[in-house]
Amino acid sequence: MPMIQSRGTDREEALVQTFIKRDRFGRSSLAGEAAALQWLAAAEADGGIHVASVVSATDAELVEERIVTRAATAAAARMAGSALAKTHAAGAPWWGCPPVGWSGSYRIEHSLTPTVDKSDAPSTWGSFYAEYRVMAYVRVLRDSRQYASSEVAVYDRLASRLISGIYDAPQPTLVTAHGYEVARLHGDLWAGNLLWDANQANPTGAALIDPMAYGGHAETDLAMLDLFGCSYLDELLRGYNETSTLADGWRERIGLHQLAPLLLHCVLFGGFYLNVALRTARRYI
Repeated sequence: MPMIQSRGTDREEALVQTFIKRDRFGRSSLAGEAAALQWLAAAEADGGIHVASVVSATDAELVEERIVTRAATAAAARMAGSALAKTHAAGAPWWGCPPVGWSGSYRIEHSLTPTVDKSDAPSTWGSFYAEYRVMAYVRVLRDSRQYASSEVAVYDRLASRLISGIYDAPQPTLVTAHGYEVARLHGDLWAGNLLWDANQANPTGAALIDPMAYGGHAETDLAMLDLFGCSYLDELLRGYNETSTLADGWRERIGLHQLAPLLLHCVLFGGFYLNVALRTARRYI
């Protein structure tokens, strides 16, 4: 995005390279991103996937570890899948919760993706997803006249079905084994934010960058990887499922979990995504 600038430096004359993001126009959430990176990184002690470390952060600037990349391999993907399952299993205290030490909305340009205060937290995934991931975007699209009332009605019907609990499903087994109902998500896990790490000391095969982390359903992160394509995705899913078994029917729910990022793209870009999101929503009503 145009407000982001970057450069590489040596930190403390060590071999660690840093990557700097700057936002002079208030169009992103750098403090939230830093909190998200640190929240996800807390899972590394229990085998969670590596996360770019935070060197320093303010509202206007984020300095983080630069991940040197390599080509994807099946073995790295399988390790990454297993490690991602352990990150999800670090859990979250409620649906939509923000990372520890931060609260608010993640901003991308003019779009806001809200987190949820504990006092407002829904008791089920379906209720959370309907209100804070589907209808939050649909209302923006309605108000900007990108969707007509008949199209908004499709989403209203879907929201009712979500709230009814028809699409609620158990978390992967490792999440529940750790005592959590809610998983710890990256929140924007398309392939560009999953980097294949060239550092041989990283036992997880990959590293995460650019999160919009919150408490949600683990299937949402996996569906996002599927949405825009990911190298060796089948191997990654195999590694994940061997570590933390996914609930029955998870493949049939992929489109449902992809709807939130599709709607975000509708808000950001409109056009083609409006019809793709609407077709996806109709599959589940």
